[in-house]
Amino acid sequence: MRGPDVEYGGVTLLASPEGGRYPSGNSLVISGTDRTVLVDPSIEVHRRGGVPDAVDLVVVSHAHEDHLAGLHLFPDLPVLAHPAEVGPVRSPEVLLAGFGMGPSEAGGFREQLRDTFHLSERPDVGTFQDGDVVDLGGRTLTVLHLPGHTAGHCGLLVEPDGFVFLADIDLTSFGPYYGDLSSSLEDFEASITRLREVEARWYGTSHQVGVIDDRQTFLDALDRFAAVIHRRDETLLRLLRQPRTLADVVAHRLVYRPHVRLPFVEAVERRTALLHLERLERHGLVVPTDVGYLAV
Repeated sequence: MRGPDVEYGGVTLLASPEGGRYPSGNSLVISGTDRTVLVDPSIEVHRRGGVPDAVDLVVVSHAHEDHLAGLHLFPDLPVLAHPAEVGPVRSPEVLLAGFGMGPSEAGGFREQLRDTFHLSERPDVGTFQDGDVVDLGGRTLTVLHLPGHTAGHCGLLVEPDGFVFLADIDLTSFGPYYGDLSSSLEDFEASITRLREVEARWYGTSHQVGVIDDRQTFLDALDRFAAVIHRRDETLLRLLRQPRTLADVVAHRLVYRPHVRLPFVEAVERRTALLHLERLERHGLVVPTDVGYLAV
């Protein structure tokens, strides 16, 4: 059973029974005097068959399935996303390719994209850039390009309310996700640094944490979130006290717990491991050998 939707000035967070836990997510409805925008139409929007308010525009923070599951309900509305996200918003096949899965995993997930997340071709997707302002009439959305999770991942600053939507910089104990082929560990860290300078009244996330209404609480949560990256480095360095192949590191899992069985887990673990290994090698902390990677 879901809780009530919650309003933060002109921003309404649509509650879900899972509290925003994947495969669900937190969608937003933001209204001005002239237009109303729906941000990240989640599976909860699909379950409801839409949203209570008339919507004029859909904004997508980034092209992952849990942020697009309700998009099919609005076939005639304009959709905006960062240019790096337009391809996967338009095409489920492009989205699927971005995970870098093997053929067997990709086949199963293709079915989920269709049957669970209701994704289909969406050719009419417009673009926005960092710093662009969407005027709703008495209320504006300013685009914050926050790459790392995906190349075009974006947040939004809603004024005059002072609401920042962090999207999948979600402050959960799971930590940062940078497991797509377009993901970047360095970009994610730069986005976290940028967010430390953004002052707001409310900080809203796509998953679980929901909305934080105190700046220091937000900063503390952001620090804990970022610290997961460093713990992954430390875990990897301990593991590499003896030579390990990439397959060994993937099997050990830096991201997901051993019991998690999702089609994209192996691909995400592989991409995450490679990003950490490449960085540790650049810093002279890891070297490749004939029998695997080794900490030095």
